[in-house]
Amino acid sequence: GSCSGVIPSSPAASGLAEMGAHWIHGPSPGNPVFCLATRYGLLGPEAAREENQRAEAGGHPSLPCITYGSSGRALSPQAVREAHDLFDTLLASARDFRGAEKPPAPSVGQYVRAEITRRVPALGGGKEDARRLQLAILAACLKLECCISGTHSMDLVALEPFGEYISLPGLDCTFPGGYSTLPERMLSTLPEGTVLLNKAVRTIQWQGSFREEGDNARDYPVRVECEDGDTFLADHVIVTVPLGFLKERHQDFFQPPLPERKAEAIRHLGFGTNNKIFLEFEQPFWEPQQQLIEVVWENESPLEKPSTDLKANWFKKLIGFVVLQPPEQHGHVLCGFIAGKESEYMETLSDAEVLSTMTHVLRTLTGNPLLPTPRSMLRSQWHSTPYTRGSYSYVAVGSSGDDIDILAQPLPEDPKDPRPLQLLFAGEATHRTFYSTTHGALLSGWREAERLNQL
Repeated sequence: GSCSGVIPSSPAASGLAEMGAHWIHGPSPGNPVFCLATRYGLLGPEAAREENQRAEAGGHPSLPCITYGSSGRALSPQAVREAHDLFDTLLASARDFRGAEKPPAPSVGQYVRAEITRRVPALGGGKEDARRLQLAILAACLKLECCISGTHSMDLVALEPFGEYISLPGLDCTFPGGYSTLPERMLSTLPEGTVLLNKAVRTIQWQGSFREEGDNARDYPVRVECEDGDTFLADHVIVTVPLGFLKERHQDFFQPPLPERKAEAIRHLGFGTNNKIFLEFEQPFWEPQQQLIEVVWENESPLEKPSTDLKANWFKKLIGFVVLQPPEQHGHVLCGFIAGKESEYMETLSDAEVLSTMTHVLRTLTGNPLLPTPRSMLRSQWHSTPYTRGSYSYVAVGSSGDDIDILAQPLPEDPKDPRPLQLLFAGEATHRTFYSTTHGALLSGWREAERLNQL
């Protein structure tokens, strides 16, 4: 699944809970995050193994898995595999419309639904119960895909550009010491005081003519004003704020406002929410070898309109839980993933409400009404965070990969401007093939630094 390029982590009751980026996606030589992590010696021995780097996981960690149905039982692994294989096939075919003149549907969701509809008679070998179960598992697959794409619904994700996203080879891996060990290591090589934290920017003024007090020899085109009143003058500014922040604030954040083409790209590209819910248990209720617990609501179908009653149904958007490894480091911790409007609704609830709902869900799924309450709960709240307003970008219906490139274009637009590259743009939403990932964010930063080097 994709992960945001934002990397705060906070110590859970034991070990470490990644609130932001979780995996290195495609840990192989083509991935700069993997290369840096290797160079700094931040990864365990597993990740370094040659065969793990060559594995084609198609962007999904294929973990040993148990799937619970809402009737309180583990579902047949064979039924689950069958549905997943079909879904993977449909998703792969959805990627083949890249550059198509007339794609068969505007969105990935509509395309996949039409394909499922065509196959309904044959699903589950034509037996009614088996067919219904296949549809329920396919509905769960679509929710998982929402988490990966960081969207509320796959109906919002454009079909034609969907195949532009590139999954690197390699089995997704995590940082034993937490993702933040990477930026910490990168920071340690910079001179003291280079990076100012907790210094929010109010506006970026550009195309101006600004002077330092008492220095009339030289003027600067850019002035960055902070919320605390401090200002910085510059020839160049690289802006890496999340697309969610730009969507909400670009009109007042830049003075003069961004040109219409850029503003339009910001409006049209998608930016959604994917959150994590960590649950820590005294004792595991799962088997030691289980690393993934999937959730299927057995009365659901991808062919029916989803409920809009968030209060009653938000938790049904939860795709399941990853078991944090190893338990010696983390304790017995499950990390749930939930995307979209339901995820944003979850952010508005109290810790106690989320905890009791999660306990209720797990009791329902396992069929064990005595399942102990988790001893602690921790969750991300990416949509309520004022400087992110969500998790990461996707190419929405009504936008295309060209919008990503337009977002990445430096300003002023005129290449012959005497004061070039005043505003440069980086961040995951500016990388056409690796958007939504930390390696995309890193590469985009290197790209803009190189632009300034070339100047």
